[in-house]
Amino acid sequence: MLDVRWARENPEALDAALARRGAAGVSAELLALDAERRAAQTRFQDAQSQRREASKAIGQAKARGEDAAEAIAAVAALKDAAEAAEQTEKAAAAALDELLAGLPNLPREDVPDGLDESANALARKVGEPRKFNFAPKDHIALGEPLGLDFQAGAKLSGARFVVMRGQAARLERALAQFMLDLHTTEHGYQEVRPPLLVRNEAMYGTGQLPKFAEDLFRTTDDRWLIPTAEVPLTNLVAGEILDPEALPIRVTAHTPCFRSEAGAAGRDTRGMIRMHQFDKVELVSIVAPGEADAELERMTQAAGAVLERLELPYRVMTLCAGDMGFGARKTYDLEVWLPGQEAYREISSCSECGDFQARRMDARVRRREGKGTDFVHTLNGSGVAVGRALVAVLENGQQEDGAIRLPEALRPYLGGLEYLRPGEA
Repeated sequence: MLDVRWARENPEALDAALARRGAAGVSAELLALDAERRAAQTRFQDAQSQRREASKAIGQAKARGEDAAEAIAAVAALKDAAEAAEQTEKAAAAALDELLAGLPNLPREDVPDGLDESANALARKVGEPRKFNFAPKDHIALGEPLGLDFQAGAKLSGARFVVMRGQAARLERALAQFMLDLHTTEHGYQEVRPPLLVRNEAMYGTGQLPKFAEDLFRTTDDRWLIPTAEVPLTNLVAGEILDPEALPIRVTAHTPCFRSEAGAAGRDTRGMIRMHQFDKVELVSIVAPGEADAELERMTQAAGAVLERLELPYRVMTLCAGDMGFGARKTYDLEVWLPGQEAYREISSCSECGDFQARRMDARVRRREGKGTDFVHTLNGSGVAVGRALVAVLENGQQEDGAIRLPEALRPYLGGLEYLRPGEA
């Protein structure tokens, strides 16, 4: 959520920043609601103060034996005025909160301009795509003999689901274990096993609600299946006032994720690129103000290390203002090379959110000097999407006979196997 005081003092900057994200200017509406709220609050306080004085006058009149009817009438009128002002203040505050809840975070100045992925900027490339002496297959053709069963997934649950058997299931488990071990032993993240169902407040805190309700799965008791472990991990500090010594907090989790993909109808309908249920290893950092820039670079390097250990070529893209997620101030996408598509595809997205989520969650840190608190800054990133990593390992490691060469980093998690071969256990 944006800072109302900053918006009040910088309406033109607010509209200019929102325009970079392809959003309409709202400063006039925001300022009007804010002015109405503050004016009503002042009227309420004035009426309450006058009412207290009038109440004293009643007691004084009665003590003198005088008629207090006029003072009593004044108190009643002031009570009505205070109640009316209070209702106006509450209505204006609710409308202002609703407006703010739907506004995206403002992009940093170093984020490229642009409204879609065509304006994203290449930050760096790591590794070179492998040159094949045969026509490479996609992960569907490679994975089905190894246990990827899309027909069974559709039978059980419909489109965008898959059943994994045998070697495919074992490979996905190995990938997740490898990622968790790497992040906990080398990158300083603490492993967490969070709930997969969360309350409205948690979804609101990280910005999924109210704007993206249609992209989520909701239970009959008003809980939500998490679209990413970012939601429970970030909300671990919701409502907290942290000591500065507690920061940075770095946590990681391997969880299933659930998305309705309402905004992606017709896209990536084949295979495992865009599923309703998928696994991901998530990274979340909670840092003090001023530390987020360096933490974003650190997190992106941690996600990239996964791909480098898996011997996968990838590139890092700086997303333009219009292509970033709702809560992000700056985002790096890591895109892995997929020979079966002859394209780079997103496998990780690392974002710095500033105090945007912290304001929604009311998560603060005490100042090291002086009194008071500041909102913490939050970051999140995929470290990485497990299903897409499986796709990349299959396609980049494929051999002409259908075997899959496994990267050395994964072999200890698969009993020392160097290759997966169709028909083997």
